[in-house]
Amino acid sequence: MKDLVIIGGASGLTAAITAARNGKNVTIIEKNSKCAKKLLITGNGKCNFWNEDQNLIHYHSNNKELLNKFITKERQNLALKFINSLGIVPKIKNGYYYPFSNQALSMHNALLLECQKLNIQIIKDLNVTNIIKKETFIINPNKENIKTKNIIISTGSKAAPKTGSDGQGYELAKKFNHNIITPLPSLVQLKGKESYFKNWSGLRCEVTVSLFIDNKFIKKETGEIQLTDYGVSGICIFNLSRYASIAINKNKKVKISINFMPFTEKPKEFIKNLNKNTYKKTTNELLEGFLNYKLIDIILKKAKIKRNIPLNTLTENEINKLIQNITNFELNITETHNMDHAQVCTGGIPLTEINSETLESLKIKNLYFTGEIIDIDGDCGGYNLSWAWISGIIAGKSVK
Repeated sequence: MKDLVIIGGASGLTAAITAARNGKNVTIIEKNSKCAKKLLITGNGKCNFWNEDQNLIHYHSNNKELLNKFITKERQNLALKFINSLGIVPKIKNGYYYPFSNQALSMHNALLLECQKLNIQIIKDLNVTNIIKKETFIINPNKENIKTKNIIISTGSKAAPKTGSDGQGYELAKKFNHNIITPLPSLVQLKGKESYFKNWSGLRCEVTVSLFIDNKFIKKETGEIQLTDYGVSGICIFNLSRYASIAINKNKKVKISINFMPFTEKPKEFIKNLNKNTYKKTTNELLEGFLNYKLIDIILKKAKIKRNIPLNTLTENEINKLIQNITNFELNITETHNMDHAQVCTGGIPLTEINSETLESLKIKNLYFTGEIIDIDGDCGGYNLSWAWISGIIAGKSVK
C-alpha cells in the first residue's frame, strides 16, 4: 500500500517533492520514458519559470471570481522558495525568470535530482487507463493493480500531445464524476484565409494588436508579432488566442486589427511631417522608413494607392485610407492552430469542483489535481509554470 501516487507532469514532480519532504512515501507514474517532457520545451528550451508581475490579470478561468482563492501572494512566495530550494539560480530579464544556464534542462534535472534524493519512486512507460476507488484507490486494476491511499492527477491538458499531454487526465477525472469544461487551444497561432499571407510570410513587426469578437472590442496587446503563411503568431497573438479560441468554438466572428504604427498617437500628422522632412520621395519610399517593403506592397494594394506617386499628390480621402490600413489593418480569424502547436489549453476541471485550500476533489476524498488539468491557464511569460509550482505545492502539502 502506497501513501501517495502521482500521475505525470512538472506540477506532479513539485507535488511529489513537497509531499516527500513532509514524510510521505511517494510514487510517480509517468507514461513516457522521460519525466516532464513538456518542461524541456518551455520558453523555447530556456524555461521561463516565473514572472515578477504576478497580478491575477495574467491568469484566466471560466470561474474568474475564484482565482484569488487558488492563487494568493502567500502561495506565490512559497513557489519562489520552492524553486530556490532546488538550487536554481535565476536570470531575470524584464521580469521574466529563467535558469541562469538558459536551459530548461537545468530545471528538469534539478527536479529529478531532488526526487532521487528523497527516494521518490518513478515508474516510467506506464499508461494509467483506469482508476477505481474502494477502501483505497486501485490504479489499472486489471493489470498493474497499484494501490494507494491518495492520488494526485497532474497529467496536463491536451496541448502539445507529443509530450504526453493527450487528455487522458480528463478521462480519469470523468470516472469520478468530474465535469470537464471543453479544452481548447491557447497560447497558439491564429489562422485566416487571405491570399497575401504568402507574400508577408517571415516578417516580424512591432505592433499593437486588438481583438474583436462579434465586432466588440475584447483586448489589445503591444509587442512583436510574426506574419506567417497561415496568419499571425508571436507573444501578442498568443495572449489573445484563448479568447479567439473560445469564440471560434461558439461560432462567433473573430477579427484582429493590427496597428503597424504603435509608436505614435497621431499617425496622419507623423506621415505628413515625415513627407516634409524628406526630399522628393514617393509614397512607397516614404513608408520604407518604418515598414518592410513586402508589407508596404500589401497595404498600398488594400488602400488602392499606386506605389510610385508622391504623397502630396494623394487626395485627403486616399491619405485617410492609407492611414486606416496602416493603423487598423483588419484580419478575419477563421481558426487557431491545433493542439500540436498550443502551449496550453483553456478549460479543464471547474474550480467549483475543487477545494481551493487543498486542491482535493470535492467529489472524491483523497483525490487531488494540479496544473493544467484544472481550469486555470496563464498568459505567456512564465505564468503557466507558476501555476504548476503553486498547485503542486498546495496538493503535495495537503495530502494526509
